[in-house]
Amino acid sequence: MTIAAVLAVKGNEVVMVTETMVIKDVINLLNQRRIGAVLVTSDTSDVVGVLSERDIIRGLATHGAELLDMTAKTMMTSPVVTCRPTDSVRQVLMLITERRIRHVPVVEEGRLLGIVSIGDLVKRRIEDVEQEAAALKSYIATS
Repeated sequence: MTIAAVLAVKGNEVVMVTETMVIKDVINLLNQRRIGAVLVTSDTSDVVGVLSERDIIRGLATHGAELLDMTAKTMMTSPVVTCRPTDSVRQVLMLITERRIRHVPVVEEGRLLGIVSIGDLVKRRIEDVEQEAAALKSYIATS
């Protein structure tokens, strides 16, 4: 199964913020949208980072309440680790595990196509395993 297939089901909406947005506003956006990360863009709209719940927690531990008035740029993870739509779910799960990240933007020829999370990929793997198990049961039952 490819990342393109995951995006076909999930959709390709990506929530982005500017690098000058303050963390308290990012937190409100994450809460409103019920998501775990946003992509951070520069003044020229280039993706320059990912800002996740994990980054915010790390910032709170380091900076305390001052973090709330800091900008997305100060806490984002950069450079951005990306994948291609032709990558397999397994490949990207390995990438997520090796890099210890949870969100991976999907890019093809410099164009942002969407973003996948570890949750999206695990859900897809479980669906694949369940379908395979059902097919095997059906095969055994008819044999």
